[in-house]
Amino acid sequence: MAGRTSALENTVTAISHNPFTATVLGLPRVGPRRELKRATESYWAGRIDAGRLHETGRSLRRDQYAELQAAGLDSIPVGTFSYYDQMLDTAALLGALPPRVADIADPLDRYFAAARGTDSVEPLEMTKWFDTNYHYLVPEIDPQTSFALHPGELLAQLREALELGVPARPVVIGPITFLKLSKSAGTAALERIGELIPLYQDLLGLLAAAGASWVQLDEPALVTDLTTEELAVVGQVYTELTEPADRPAVLVATYFGSPGPALGALAGTDVEGLAIDLVAGGTVDDVAAVPASAGKTLVAGVVDGRNVWRTDLDHALSTLATLLGSAKSVAVSTSCSLLHVPYTLAAETHLDEALRSWLAFGAEKVAEVRVLAEGLNTGTEAVAGELAQARAAIANRRADPRIADSRVRARLAALGPDATERGPAAQRRTLQQDRLQLPPLPTTTIGSYPQTTAIRLARAELRKGEIDRAEYERRMRAEIAEVIALQEQLGLDVLVHGEPERNDMVQYFAERLDGFAATELGWVQSYGTRCVRPPILFGDVSRPAPMTVDWIGYAQSLTGKPVKGMLTGPVTILAWSFVRDDQPLGESARQVALAIRDETLDLQNAGIRIIQVDEPALRELLPLRTADQQDYLEWSVGAFRLATSGVADSIQIHTHLCYSEFGEVIDAIAGLDADVTSIEAARSHMEVLDDLNAAGFAAGVGPGIYDIHSPRVPSTEELTSALQAALKAVPAERLWVNPDCGLKTRGTAEVEASLRNMVAAAQRVR
Repeated sequence: MAGRTSALENTVTAISHNPFTATVLGLPRVGPRRELKRATESYWAGRIDAGRLHETGRSLRRDQYAELQAAGLDSIPVGTFSYYDQMLDTAALLGALPPRVADIADPLDRYFAAARGTDSVEPLEMTKWFDTNYHYLVPEIDPQTSFALHPGELLAQLREALELGVPARPVVIGPITFLKLSKSAGTAALERIGELIPLYQDLLGLLAAAGASWVQLDEPALVTDLTTEELAVVGQVYTELTEPADRPAVLVATYFGSPGPALGALAGTDVEGLAIDLVAGGTVDDVAAVPASAGKTLVAGVVDGRNVWRTDLDHALSTLATLLGSAKSVAVSTSCSLLHVPYTLAAETHLDEALRSWLAFGAEKVAEVRVLAEGLNTGTEAVAGELAQARAAIANRRADPRIADSRVRARLAALGPDATERGPAAQRRTLQQDRLQLPPLPTTTIGSYPQTTAIRLARAELRKGEIDRAEYERRMRAEIAEVIALQEQLGLDVLVHGEPERNDMVQYFAERLDGFAATELGWVQSYGTRCVRPPILFGDVSRPAPMTVDWIGYAQSLTGKPVKGMLTGPVTILAWSFVRDDQPLGESARQVALAIRDETLDLQNAGIRIIQVDEPALRELLPLRTADQQDYLEWSVGAFRLATSGVADSIQIHTHLCYSEFGEVIDAIAGLDADVTSIEAARSHMEVLDDLNAAGFAAGVGPGIYDIHSPRVPSTEELTSALQAALKAVPAERLWVNPDCGLKTRGTAEVEASLRNMVAAAQRVR
């Protein structure tokens, strides 16, 4: 590996590496009321200029810094703010944006073109960030990529923070994680690491010269399975990065699991700090087993940064006290960035007081960090009141009768082995084709249609009490009628009702299932400007009444073509919720599956011939280490089959999966035993079909032939080419034609044009 290749214009002769005591690993950025989302979308629409957008960003950062300082944090992450995605920011920092955006002169527009595409430019692929519901943009690295440092944005954010008196700690995605999560054409992921080392060395020097005493390099890839060769690279990279004297102290942050052997590789270098996730798998024993850790600052992630339950402060303090003998100093932290939880519980005034007392959102987690740091460093007497309050809340939660429902548990216990079985696939295919009479290459969409201003206005008026439920339902039925008429006019073969009544594909169901609670302002970023409000699963789950039958039945009454019943699967409902932490996730999945099973039977009885049970999060929850994956795959596949195996073989079961790397779960996808699987394939250029074929997948498949997350309208010629490419991997009798995801976030005119071209392409290929 190469050493430094350029001298710094500014150097510092003395850098303070004093340890800190209380921090978080990262921050949300969309704003507590989604201010950045609105500003960014206004910029895209031309309603505001770049100056107004940047001012919104500065305002959000200033408010966050002030709140964190007031809360007592003595090291604050800087640089986790982003206008779209931090992996994309790192690609821009390292000069690794795709060449196809190079001709866009304005840097901000070039950045957004890489993120979401334009009429003439395809965006980067997007996939899940480890096992979370956050999506990142996948950098493209090929032999022609020439890395170069562009640190202006990060340095500007650092200067801004320091001028405000913030104890700033710049945060950058580390070089190993950046390369391992990039898409590398013609080269192994880490073969280019030697080109990044001098750039990171220069960056560290520039940050030191600008006043940073600590820098955090995020390396969550180190909690995955690494080869012996990769572990050697970890040690070599961080040995070289810490060689220069004119640098800040380096904190390497691992999260979402235990770093395992990577901890020893890091501890053997001169990095000054190690951040360990002690919620998602890391343990005190991990640290104690690595003697070299004793010379480091250990940033102990004892407050869960991904879930919303209150911390057991007594247990956390015990863990922290045990760590004191295994490190030079111990700082209290969240387990990962607070990007994954809502801003504050203060806005959730409608939650019942008992449930509310069990929870901690972002602001409350910061307060827990402060309490733990104070208790660790000055004694528990100083925080006795907070400790007592936490104990009472935890005891109250355990005793609440909503936690366990004997009726639900008895139903599950009574299920026989045939509850997850249907008839042979070939037999089902014959029965379904006889009943449906579909043409070759049947066309359909994934489920949702644009959530128009009229839909959102009706929902807001209902919430404010300005219209009653009857008027709201009348408006939604009118929307459904329009969507059915549009699909008939366009010539689609299998229709959907468009989901106008649904605020979100998970929240809608959670609001109708016992055991869940919904938030009012619990927004969490999913990708870019897309935000969701994950429900809170706090108790045993059951379905008190049908959830979709009236809407789907009404849609079916308007047409002779089949209308799909649209449901969200049990794994996705769990993945996109804040789940209970007091029982195995597989048990919660079976409870949700039983509720969905009841709904499929009601849809069948209402005359619905196709039922789609979406599982876009199947890959998302896959454990990061291979040793833990089989158990997950067994219960997740079992939950889907429990949800879908109650109906007759003549009912065609569809599922949909999107925005993940599916190679590792191809066998599980086949194991779902769905009759038709639609799957994201547009951004990855049909690559997933090769994986399906290699696994012997023999069911119907609808590889999304255009990317709905980009505003561009694909031409008929482009879609024809995509279909012809798909036909090389999937025979015509099994191939379906559809977009790669729901159309909720797109505009009506854009959707109509795209679908018209899609239907024309299908007819041309037929």
